[in-house]
Amino acid sequence: NRLCIAPNNLTGFLCDDRVTCVPASWVCDNVSNCRNGEDEQKQLCGDLPHSLPGHLVFPCSNPRSWVYADQRCNGMNDCGDCSDETGSLAACPPCGWEWWNCSPVHYEFCSCIPRRLCRDGIQHCLGWSDEFAC
Repeated sequence: NRLCIAPNNLTGFLCDDRVTCVPASWVCDNVSNCRNGEDEQKQLCGDLPHSLPGHLVFPCSNPRSWVYADQRCNGMNDCGDCSDETGSLAACPPCGWEWWNCSPVHYEFCSCIPRRLCRDGIQHCLGWSDEFAC
């Protein structure tokens, strides 16, 4: 079993040393993160996402799209349709304290924006709540 919890509570891939846990999105990224390179082996990376263990993959609502499991509920629109952030399959918690809940005007966010974008003089939310209420 290769399931593990990587730093920041992310879904991870357990290396052969049974100690090193790398975030799911680091698997098959052409960078060897495990000592023996098992996170980049051809049998694991040969037919993405089908060759990956199921726990590393999150299926988007579009059946032809997928993201790594650690990209689910990260605040970013990784699926392109927000199904990794707002869909029932994603089951994400409400915006965390580092996020502002609004209807974003930019494609990269789904239902929250990072608070660092608040009061920066640029509209990120419909209704400008990021500039006046955040």
